[in-house]
Amino acid sequence: MITLRDKSSGAQLGTLTEEELAALVASLEEESIRDQDYFITLATIDLLEADGAPASLTDMLRKAMTGRDGMDIIWSRD
Repeated sequence: MITLRDKSSGAQLGTLTEEELAALVASLEEESIRDQDYFITLATIDLLEADGAPASLTDMLRKAMTGRDGMDIIWSRD
């Protein structure tokens, strides 16, 4: 299982499928090959959507962004 969390609070945002993770990794910049965290904004989510990311992923991220300008997210395999 792949878990997506709010990096600052540790709160679980949801679980990802391999397809959702691939879309996230393909569209966002990583600082190293071991990088598993990203800073996202609403513009980032729009970019993911434009790149064809699954609606389930963009919906999850939009819900997590409610009331925020940006946030750090991190994924892990459990």
